[in-house]
Amino acid sequence: MNKPLRRIAIFCGLLVLTLLLRDNYLQYVKADSLASDTKNRRVNITRYATPRGDIIVDGKAITGSVETTGDYKYKRTWTNGPMWAPVTGYSSQAFGANQLERLEDGILSGNDDRLFFRNTLDMITGKEKEGGSVVTTLNAAAQKAAYQGLGDKKGAVAAIEPSTGKILALVSTPSYDPSKFAGSSNKDAEEWNKVQKKNDRDDPMLNRALRETYPPGSTFKVVTAAAALENGEVADIDDKTDTPDPFPLPQSTNKLTNEHGECKNATLRYALMVSCNTVFAKMADNVGNEKMIDQATKFGFNEAELDTPVRAAESIYPKDNAPQNALDGIGQGSNRATPLQMAMVASAVANDGKLMKPYMVDQIWAKLDPLETTEPQQLSQAVSAKTAQALQKMMETVVEDPLGTGGKAKIDGVKVGGKTGTAQHGLNNSEKPYAWFISYAKLSDGSAPVAVAVVVEDGAANRGDITGGGLAGPIARDVMKAVIGNKK
Repeated sequence: MNKPLRRIAIFCGLLVLTLLLRDNYLQYVKADSLASDTKNRRVNITRYATPRGDIIVDGKAITGSVETTGDYKYKRTWTNGPMWAPVTGYSSQAFGANQLERLEDGILSGNDDRLFFRNTLDMITGKEKEGGSVVTTLNAAAQKAAYQGLGDKKGAVAAIEPSTGKILALVSTPSYDPSKFAGSSNKDAEEWNKVQKKNDRDDPMLNRALRETYPPGSTFKVVTAAAALENGEVADIDDKTDTPDPFPLPQSTNKLTNEHGECKNATLRYALMVSCNTVFAKMADNVGNEKMIDQATKFGFNEAELDTPVRAAESIYPKDNAPQNALDGIGQGSNRATPLQMAMVASAVANDGKLMKPYMVDQIWAKLDPLETTEPQQLSQAVSAKTAQALQKMMETVVEDPLGTGGKAKIDGVKVGGKTGTAQHGLNNSEKPYAWFISYAKLSDGSAPVAVAVVVEDGAANRGDITGGGLAGPIARDVMKAVIGNKK
């Protein structure tokens, strides 16, 4: 071979080697990043080439798929989309996905490695590829009661089964219909733009039940009572406390007063029943900031990675000076909580102090075969069984006693414990307060099938705790009744 031909042969050989190296680099080294690249249309074309698996509630699909035209063969549909959006999230050909639709995308799209054997069999037999199913813990009746109860009010509801941590209801209003922008048309883009209100207080895509934190108001007095009992500041819930009225805030010239009730030296039970600010501010001061943080943390506060599997925002009980810590004790300081967090507080009390990890995916299915089942997991022993039972007596007095602020949550034949709250906010408390109610229901056999937290953002501008009982209490009652109805 002459020299010019040899050079050409070597050059061609190098080109082939380069192509082989490049091909292997793309197939093996860059495969994952290319497959997940949002600019790679092939990924979405594959994802929407077959019907998407369903999200299941009470044995029925709340999602579906319909055939469309264009590159994307199928698009997602929802039944009662606005009611279920806080649970499912959205799945859009043009705008991606969030919440369960994103977290469980591998199963729903049929691309999860656990579906490989089934997909292979379907390919051999000529069957169309199908996604798997995500079976939730949600209770359809409870979800409907919560959604209808909130109506056109802005707010959120979270309901939990205390013994397992199963999330039974998760509602946020205002909401949105994910079906309206599930496709990739100009109309879908218009609908998407309508709900992009991230700097708007009415943001319909904000999951208020999981991702919004609020001042918890007087519902936090349950945590303060727990800290007082656990740390020996009170021997018995019916013993008088040494509490002045008004209460001078520590290291401050300001004095804290009460909205109603005779709160001087009030017992812990009476103080919770009529919601005495002075008693619980003094208890928080007596316990001290460090121990208050410890107690709040046992209830789930200060946990930055609480996954349901959708991650909840962190509820905070911070390091604070003495006057702020006293205000934290009545839920009007620096502490903030999600509705899910306050449902966890009620749940732990109802479950004799055991706090279970909240979750909303019960099982993953491939056709008729379960691939994965979530096992209940205890997060902590929030309080001793003795303290929890004392708290139950106090919370039940809030609902059962004629003087209590939670009377509108009563359910015939059912023991209900609750706590109202009105959380002030805005500069100099200038804005309408948030109306809160947390509760649990107990059946005649002693079991507690449900604990609930409700927050209504745009309640009537009444600053008394009765606002929480009047606006949020009936919603919590209806959610509890819906769960109990399914138990009977």
